[in-house]
Amino acid sequence: MPDVPVVTPTAQRRLLALVVPLVALVLAACGAAATGTPGSSLAAPGQGSGAALAPSAPTTDLPTVAIAKLPAQAVDTLRLIASDGPYPYAKDGATFSNREGILPRHPSGWYREFTVVTPGSADRGARRIIAGQDGSRFYTSDHYSSFREVVSGEGS
Repeated sequence: MPDVPVVTPTAQRRLLALVVPLVALVLAACGAAATGTPGSSLAAPGQGSGAALAPSAPTTDLPTVAIAKLPAQAVDTLRLIASDGPYPYAKDGATFSNREGILPRHPSGWYREFTVVTPGSADRGARRIIAGQDGSRFYTSDHYSSFREVVSGEGS
């Protein structure tokens, strides 16, 4: 019987880092094609041009960042959230507890966390998108030490 090749966790992560952005691009293209709206890449796939990946105006007093200013991998993660996956990591979609107390207080389960792929990282890295039940989105590049609210408009 032939030997079965073993795929190491590092090889799996590298493969996911390549595949996830491609899947996000395909999903975004399908969404734009389904709506018939050219250039609607910031719309949630299949939901028309009005369904943005983040609110147009901030919902908190936190600093903001426009979707267009985020790293490409963060935009990919926003698209995955809008299309309900598939997500590259098992912890994606887990409850974010807001232990740091930086985000507004809400009942447990209000926030969910999603990995933003970090090219070259051997693990999940420090970048995350936190999604609130009200559609709010928050980006951290330093593993919850700071947050900026994601908006589809200009940002600050």
